[in-house]
Amino acid sequence: MKIGHSDWIVVCDGRKAILLENEGDEMLAKLATREVHEQKEEPTRNLGTDKPGRFAEMATGVRSATEPTDFHDQEETAFLGRLSARLDALVKSGEAHHVVIVAPPRALGALRKSYSSALRHAIRAEIDHDLVHLPVAEIEARLSKV
Repeated sequence: MKIGHSDWIVVCDGRKAILLENEGDEMLAKLATREVHEQKEEPTRNLGTDKPGRFAEMATGVRSATEPTDFHDQEETAFLGRLSARLDALVKSGEAHHVVIVAPPRALGALRKSYSSALRHAIRAEIDHDLVHLPVAEIEARLSKV
């Protein structure tokens, strides 16, 4: 995969996103950090304290518990939705023409649900790797191997 000059590379997971721009060319990428977004990890006790809900089967009258809400999953989905909105704004303003998304499969799935049509057309590739905790030089090296 070739990363063109001025292509944006988004390396993210459910809590952190690094937006990079290629200042090099297709042969030798030189990624520069443009933006970093981070979601503070809140303890579950701060996100919600509800007990699992219960429901009764109408036919038998048996009561069952429902699955508890995963508040961290909700926070990650909301973070990825905000990231998608930011990317959409970059594409619509003309600041980013082509975008490469690098994220773990679960984050990619959440992101895909919130892509606008403009962002969907600007996406050059999606790579399912978790590279968000690596330094930029290491991200460059890994992407050149893909």
